Amino acid sequence: MQRPEPPSGCGDRPTRRKARREERRDAILEVAKRYFLEHGYAGTTMSGIAASLGGSKGTLWSYYASKDLLFGDVLDRVTEVFRQQLGMALHRDAPVETALVTVCAEFLTRLTNPEAIALHRLVVGEAGRFPELGRIFYERGPQRVHSLLSRYIAEAMARGDLTQDDPDVAANVLSALCLAGHHQKLMVGMIDCLPPDEAEDWARKAVAIFLRTYR
Repeated sequence: MQRPEPPSGCGDRPTRRKARREERRDAILEVAKRYFLEHGYAGTTMSGIAASLGGSKGTLWSYYASKDLLFGDVLDRVTEVFRQQLGMALHRDAPVETALVTVCAEFLTRLTNPEAIALHRLVVGEAGRFPELGRIFYERGPQRVHSLLSRYIAEAMARGDLTQDDPDVAANVLSALCLAGHHQKLMVGMIDCLPPDEAEDWARKAVAIFLRTYR
């Protein structure tokens, strides 16, 4: 005897539940990001975020067991798109100079936008009282970007496109060249923004200086 088919759509219920849960997580991360930036890390509470969400504290805790875990995921969300773009730009088939200029321009643009500056100020201002905050920020942001860049430089050195040297040091040098001047001025409020064309122009200069040493 043929087994009756399940009611239409029953197999989709787990998928729909998962989709709703992900949508809820997205909403939590967006609200939490704004709350952290507005109130700082010390001034942010799980109760405050729950109130801003319009839900219960229990619902928030079912997603995140602590404020530091929530902050870590906020950082992941903020840097996710850039890491993806970085990975695509650092393609081994593209000329080294072209790839590095693209990456440096995007790197500088991302790190000098108002949200990134506000987040960086938050971490610098509160890391002394909350050392865990600095560790989370570094591991979720700068360290991951550095690893991608260092890996690309190591591969370029192995191919002979760059001079053999310590790729970690080289990645640090390039990052420092990218941020020299503009980022510090933004951090202390000497300038309000960095025009996109200026970001690309500075990226070309930074890469040119870098290549004088490593090519």
